[in-house]
Amino acid sequence: MQISTRGAVDPFIAMAVMEAARAREAAGADIIHMEVGQPATPAPRRAVEAAQAAIAAGPLGYTVALGLPELRERIARRYADRYGLSIAPERIAITAGASGAFLLTFLALFDAGARVAVADPGYPAYRNILKALDLRWVRLPTDAATRFQPDAQLLADAGRTGRLDGVLAASPANPTGTMLDRAAMTALVEECQRIGATFISDEIYHGVEYGARAVSALEISDDVIVINSFSKYFSMTGWRVGWMVAPPGVIGAVERLAQNLFICPSHVAQVAALAALDAQDELEANLAVYAANRALLMEELPKAGFSALAPCDGAFYLYADVSALTGDSVDFCARMLAEAGVAATPGVDFDPLRGGGFVRFSFAGSTAAMAEGARRLKAWRRA
Repeated sequence: MQISTRGAVDPFIAMAVMEAARAREAAGADIIHMEVGQPATPAPRRAVEAAQAAIAAGPLGYTVALGLPELRERIARRYADRYGLSIAPERIAITAGASGAFLLTFLALFDAGARVAVADPGYPAYRNILKALDLRWVRLPTDAATRFQPDAQLLADAGRTGRLDGVLAASPANPTGTMLDRAAMTALVEECQRIGATFISDEIYHGVEYGARAVSALEISDDVIVINSFSKYFSMTGWRVGWMVAPPGVIGAVERLAQNLFICPSHVAQVAALAALDAQDELEANLAVYAANRALLMEELPKAGFSALAPCDGAFYLYADVSALTGDSVDFCARMLAEAGVAATPGVDFDPLRGGGFVRFSFAGSTAAMAEGARRLKAWRRA
C-alpha cells in the first residue's frame, strides 16, 4: 500500500516522553511529570455541571460549522472585557482545539508551496502541520538576544531567500514563556503588512501571565488571524475546544472548510466552554498555583545546575539552556527520567537545529509535585 509523504512528519517528542513516563509508571516507578503542557487543575466546576446538564437534557446534535452562536457571542464579549475591543461574533469560529484552528487557517490562507515563517524554538506542530499541507516552513532563529521572539530583522533575513506569505508568532510562547510587548507586537504586525505577509497570532496562553497582560494582535490590527483555546487558561485540554478570529473576507473560506472537514466542533464541549467563560474566580485560583510553581522552580532549578532560563512572562514553561551539561538533550532527558524519575522534554522538539542544548520543564502540575521534582533534580545532579 502506498503511503503519502504527508505522514512523514517528525514525531511530537513531548508526547513520546509522556508515553515513556507512563510505561515506567505502569512498571511501578514514581514519576514527576514536567514534560507536557497540560494543567493538573481540573476543568471549571461550572463547565462540568453544564456538560452534565446538557447530556441529561437530551440529544446533542450537530451545531453550525462555526460553532454555537451563543458561544461566539460570549467570546466576543470576552474581547470587549479583557482588551477593550469590539469584535463581531461573525468573525469568530469555534474549532476542534487550537489544532483545528491552525489547520483551517493554513488551508484557508495558503496554497501549496507558500512560505510561512515560524520562530525557532517553537511549538513543533506548527512546522509539522505546514509540512503535511505541502507548505514551506521558514525558520526564524530567535535567541536570548531577541527574548526568543521574532522581530523585523529576522523577517528581513528570512525574506532574502524568498517572499514570505505568512508569519506565525506565539505570545506567551511555547517553550519559552516569553511575550511580545505592545511595541514589539506593533512592529511585527506592521512589518508583516509592509512585506505583504499574513500575521497569525497564537494566543493560546493568554490569561496565564505573571505581570503585564499579554497583548492581542487584534489590538494592533483587524487584518490578522488570532487563535486561542480553552485548553490552557481554562484547564480543558481534553475537551478539544478552540477558536479563531479572522477578517470577514477569510471567515467564509474557514466556514466552508470546517463544514467539510469537521462538520462542527463537539456540541457538549462547546456547552462546557460557554460555562467556563464565567468561572473567573476558579480560573484565577488556578493561575495562582502556576505562579507559585514558577516562583518555586525559578529559585530551585538553578540549585540543580539549570541556571540559564528564558524569561518566563507567561505560559507554564521554563526553557533551560543546558549546553554546558550536554549536547544531546534527548539522551539527557532519557537519563533524567530513568535516574531521577523526572520527565521533561528535550529542546530538539522545539528547535531541531539547536535544541540539543536545551530542556523544557513544564510547571503545570501541582505545587507539591514541582517541589518534589526540584528535590529529585538537585539530588540527581549531585550524584
